[in-house]
Amino acid sequence: MEKHWVKLFTTANPVQAEITKQMLEEHGVSAVIMNKQDSSYRFGQVELYVHESEEVFARGLIAQMEGEDSEQ
Repeated sequence: MEKHWVKLFTTANPVQAEITKQMLEEHGVSAVIMNKQDSSYRFGQVELYVHESEEVFARGLIAQMEGEDSEQ
């Protein structure tokens, strides 16, 4: 991974990571998924990275998204 990228979160659910990545990109935040899961057995983690300059904004968007999910 290039310098100045920070891990935003880790999950075992690649769909969750992809949905979050798409939401971030819709708000102008560049995001990268690093899939560290075993392709045969689906164990391991999926990590989502953003550039350090966008970390605070990205965390705020995720917190807002999670808040909306809990209201439903």
